[in-house]
Parts: sequence; structure tokens; C-alpha cells
Amino acid sequence: MTQSTPSSLIVVPCLNEAAHIGALLEQLRPAAARLGARIVVVDGGSADGTQAIVEKAAAEDPRVILLANPKRIQSAAINLAVSTFGDGADYLIRIDAHGGYQADYCDRLVEEALATGADSVVVSMLTSGTGAVQKAVAAAQNSKLGTGGSKHRHMSAGEWVDHGHHALMRIAAFRAVGGYDESFSHNEDAELDHRLRLAGCRIWMSGRTQMIYYPRSTLKGLFFQYLGYGRGRAKNVLKHRMMPKLRQMIPLLVFPVVLLTVFAPLFVLAAVPFLIWAAVCLGYGVVTAIGQRNPAIALAGVSAMVMHLGWSVGFWLQLLSPQPAREVA
Repeated sequence: MTQSTPSSLIVVPCLNEAAHIGALLEQLRPAAARLGARIVVVDGGSADGTQAIVEKAAAEDPRVILLANPKRIQSAAINLAVSTFGDGADYLIRIDAHGGYQADYCDRLVEEALATGADSVVVSMLTSGTGAVQKAVAAAQNSKLGTGGSKHRHMSAGEWVDHGHHALMRIAAFRAVGGYDESFSHNEDAELDHRLRLAGCRIWMSGRTQMIYYPRSTLKGLFFQYLGYGRGRAKNVLKHRMMPKLRQMIPLLVFPVVLLTVFAPLFVLAAVPFLIWAAVCLGYGVVTAIGQRNPAIALAGVSAMVMHLGWSVGFWLQLLSPQPAREVA
């Protein structure tokens, strides 16, 4: 680390990541040495040996620290790490325990923060899978059909954005807006980005590095993941009284369309919207598999349907559930 390089705090929220945390720490330790950074693994109560692996790494390298996260969720993990170890550090670097990173990932983030003056540097999140279901999910999540064209789901050449996958943030900006809202178990990043923008902070989408995300390997897990995403987006809408974007409003129709099929035995046209949606999604999966000459991803259309339905159900459940009374200033 040169004398002019700002100090960083690398935070890794995790829960039951014994299969990945050891290799991840081995990869992060050289970067931490270059940047003069601490690596704080914030564990939500793992029961698979994750903590023992981190403790072993900490015994070998004083830069590695294990911190317990009684609240378990990621938003609380980041807040706890910053409140405990953030003093004296300029940047927070957020690492997902179940992700893939380039060796110079952290270095690139700091370089771009310095070059652009951004308060936050976000990255593209490219999805990759190994098994048949995971590959199909990855194909869906890397497509506009699955994600609605969300910018951080595709490669970027570098640009100013409203939101992206969280990677680096100035700790001063993070603290100024109050950190993550711990009532959010999902979509906490988009909610924080909204407050950052309101405070006049700027968010830069990296054109020099990105992360690899490994998706759920079962359709059941995928459904419940997107159920949480939908709930989180609805909480965001309710908290900030904002209108969803068009790409988010279209999937909202999916749950009503599925419910409408209940009336198909009485009114056959009630099934038409569902059949159109299913045909588009399933057709996309087949066309993608043919185009890439990879029959393993033919289920991409099914994965997209699961994602749409989970997101839509979660959004409507949150939107229609009783809301706590808002405080009057």
C-alpha cells in the first residue's frame, strides 16, 4: 500500500459457508495486505464449521477477524462491522461469501473510487452455474427476460447509475445516511442507494471489475429467494412512497394472472394471459438453448417463470399486509 492509498475495511457477511469461506479468505488476504485493510467476517451463527475455518485464518493472519452477528441478516452484519471497526478506514468493501472475484477486485474498486470521486462503486453481477438447474437459473438471471434489463445484471463500460450490486462505499457517506435499514432482509442495497442519492451522493458502476454470482440450485430455493426480493422491493416502495420502474411493474401482473386461471373452467379466456406468459418464457428457454447449442439451459424459461412468480407474490403479500403506523414529525 502506498502512503496515498486510503485504508479500507473488507466485510464478509456469511452464514454456513464452510464450502467457500476458506478459499475466499485466501484470495482476499493478499489484497488486504496491499490495501492495509482488515477482513471482518461477520457470521450469523453458522453450524457447519465456518467459524472454525475463519478462526484458523485469523490465527495465521491478524488482519482476519471473526465477528458474531446475532441478528443474522446481512444488513445488520455490515452495520455491525462498520460500527465496530470502521473508525480510521476510508472505504467499506462488501464481499459476498458465495461469490467469485478477480484477484485484483478490491484494488480496482479503490482505484475507481479515487479516479471518479464516487461515494459508492457498484459492480455488474454475472451469474454462473454448474448443475443443470443452476445453469438454467444462471441463463435466466443473465437475461432481460429474467431481470428486466437491470443494469447491474449485465456488463458495463463504466457509468453513473442509480443502483447496482454493492461493492465499495465511502464509510463517511455510509454513516451519514445511517447505514443499512435493518428491517430489510432483502433489497437493503437498493433502499440504501435511494437514501444516498437523496443525500447528493454519486454511485459509479465499475467498468473494470465485476463479480460472479452462483445462484440457487433448486427451483424451490429460487422461488423463496425471489419471494424475499419482491417483499423487499415493496417495502422500499412503501417506505419512500416511490413508483416502481416499468421493468418492475410488468412482473407484478404475474400473480394476478396466475390467480385468474382459477376462473378458466367457467370462462376459458381467463387462462389466456397465463398461457401467453408461459409461452413467452418457455419459448425463450428453448430458443436460448438452441442458440447456445446447450440443451442444459432449456429450463431457463421455467426458471424465469419461478423468478417472476416469486417476486410478484412477495411484492403483493408485502403491499397488502398491515403496515406499522408511520411516525409523524
